[in-house]
Amino acid sequence: MAALPAPTLAQANPLVGSSIQLIESLQDLSGAYPASPTFSAYQGYCWLRDGSFIADAMSAAGRFASAEAFFGWCAGVIESQAAVIGRVVEARASGLELDHAAMPPTRFTLAGDVGSDAWWDFQTDGYGTWLWALSEHVRRGGHMDPAWRDAIRLTAAFLVDTWDLPCFDWWEEHNERRHVSTLGCVVLGLERAVAEGWLPAEEATRATAAAHGARDLVAAEGMYDGRLTKWLGGTAVDGSLAALVAMGLTDDAPEVASRTLAAVRANLLVAGGVHRFTGDVFYGGGLWPLLTCFLGLAELRVGDRTNVESRLAFVESLVTADGSLPEQSDLHLLAQDHRPEWLERWGPVATPLLWSHAMYIRLAVERTAND
Repeated sequence: MAALPAPTLAQANPLVGSSIQLIESLQDLSGAYPASPTFSAYQGYCWLRDGSFIADAMSAAGRFASAEAFFGWCAGVIESQAAVIGRVVEARASGLELDHAAMPPTRFTLAGDVGSDAWWDFQTDGYGTWLWALSEHVRRGGHMDPAWRDAIRLTAAFLVDTWDLPCFDWWEEHNERRHVSTLGCVVLGLERAVAEGWLPAEEATRATAAAHGARDLVAAEGMYDGRLTKWLGGTAVDGSLAALVAMGLTDDAPEVASRTLAAVRANLLVAGGVHRFTGDVFYGGGLWPLLTCFLGLAELRVGDRTNVESRLAFVESLVTADGSLPEQSDLHLLAQDHRPEWLERWGPVATPLLWSHAMYIRLAVERTAND
């Protein structure tokens, strides 16, 4: 996913243009992308995962300065966690068990501080994803500041020593499991750090070994019927698995990619949109525009253009009167009875969600590049 759009894409596609403007207008001076400017649980915070995918979209749309400001913010927050990461590495080398509270977080305030409220914070996927996104940016011709190398090395060291641990998944659930989407993001981040030559030789060797170990574990325990699964030892499907195909994890395994996407479509695709997973109860378990875009990107990655227009059209159908895209729709809810409890807890669904806008940009860019 390394092509730049035609110069007129933002003008030709109003939602692309307004989405770019929205993200640029909300990006903090620190470089952080707020997950959502108004949603009570997200307001004032930036996630490594969400932000990395937003930066990838802005980079793909030619907004290099925006992406680089975010990567600089990432480097800063990761360096701020150097002592924490050092303690994790030392503890793992000594064979000590670590509580999740001892791990560096995956979300930070826009200023780069650790949040003061409790959160489901031990998630390693975002650390891998920022390395992958930075590599994508560099391969498009973007800049990689040499000052970020210390943060890259810290990230790789952290992932090398924690990739095999159970942690919260993309959705901040099931911290007792080891999740295929998490492992895939770790693999891609480590492999890209090595391929780009960002790590000294000894560290690159360890990173390569960890990436191979994670790939082998997924092949042994994260597969069912020739496709990827939600977590190791299970058979369930998750919408985030399409992202791994889109990011290139299965480029050398086209049959795995094909079977994984077929399972996502069969189990999670409803009326043009994609659910997170079949047991989802968050806000009733609606359809997620960002996952619909990941499915479209994955289909393009495997050479299937059949449904790209319908994927874009579904997302466009969810635009509010003020031009915002939500985190999820209230269409075809899986657990209608659970929706009121979330509305009472946090208010209406996050709208706008910058990650939703970013993935629409990314899919529109890739569609144009494939024309």
